[in-house]
Amino acid sequence: MFCLYSCLKNKEVINVTDGRRLGCIIDLEIDPVCGKIIKIILPSCDGFFSYFSNKNNICIPWENIERIGDDIILVRDCECRPRKRDRII
Repeated sequence: MFCLYSCLKNKEVINVTDGRRLGCIIDLEIDPVCGKIIKIILPSCDGFFSYFSNKNNICIPWENIERIGDDIILVRDCECRPRKRDRII
């Protein structure tokens, strides 16, 4: 099965371990020697402005991808802190 990056980046990534939505792919790490994808990269779970900073991005090894569906990508064993919820006072 072939898939373009433009299709992958529009799919939401879900952690199958706890059902959390992790976001959409913002980048890929590719091995330049063999051309295989090593990791998918997602924005950090720290909030909206973390999308523009790459220091806390979530890197998920390609081996941790369970299934790529029409709308979502299921991953396992992803270590990401839950998103902080805004408190309404």
